[in-house]
Amino acid sequence: MLSFKTLTAIAAPLPIDNVDTDMIIPKQFLKTIKRTGLKEGLFYEMRFDVNGKRIDDFVLHNAPYDKAQILVSGSNFGCGSSREHAPWALLDFGIRCIIAPSFADIFFNNCFKNGILPVVLPKENLDTLMGYAKNGIKINVDLEKQTVQAEGKNEPAYRFDIESFRKHCLTNGLDDIGLTLQKLDNIAAYETKQRELTPWLAA
Repeated sequence: MLSFKTLTAIAAPLPIDNVDTDMIIPKQFLKTIKRTGLKEGLFYEMRFDVNGKRIDDFVLHNAPYDKAQILVSGSNFGCGSSREHAPWALLDFGIRCIIAPSFADIFFNNCFKNGILPVVLPKENLDTLMGYAKNGIKINVDLEKQTVQAEGKNEPAYRFDIESFRKHCLTNGLDDIGLTLQKLDNIAAYETKQRELTPWLAA
C-alpha cells in the first residue's frame, strides 16, 4: 500500500451530500477483483448520460481537476453498500485524500485500508476549502501535523483528528497484509514451537 505523509495537490470540488458508493462506482463495474482500470467507471453516471455521451461540465473532465488528487465533498460521503471497489476506483483515478464533514463508517474504514486519507472537518472549514477548490487553488494536507491548508494563503491551518494506529499505518504504507508481514518472526517462532509440542500434526 502507498504511504501517505504530505500532499499538496489540486482539489476537485464535489459539493454534494450523500455521495453513495453506487455513484462512486456503479454496479456494472463490480465484475472484477482487480484494483486497476476502475477509474473508467468512477462517477460514471455523473460523467456520461444514458447514451454514453460524455457530460462535459462534470468537474473531473476538466483541467486542472482531471489531475486532482484531493476531493472536497459533502456530508455522509461513501454511504450505501460496502463495496471496496469505491476506494479502489478513487485511488485508480489518483485521489489520495477526501475531505468532507462526515463519512459512512464502512467506506471510511476501507479508505484507510487502501492508502486514502479521509479527513473530517467542520462544515464551515469545508465551505472555505470548497471555495478554494473551485478557484483551482491547491490544498496541502499534512498527516504528521494533522493539518489542512490552502496553498499560499496566510490563514491558520485546519486541524483534523485521526486515530494513532491508523495514522501509523498510513504513514508507513501498511495495510492488513503489511501489518501481518511485520510479525513474520513471531509467526515462525510460534509454528516452530507448535511443531515441537504437537509433532503428529506436522506429519
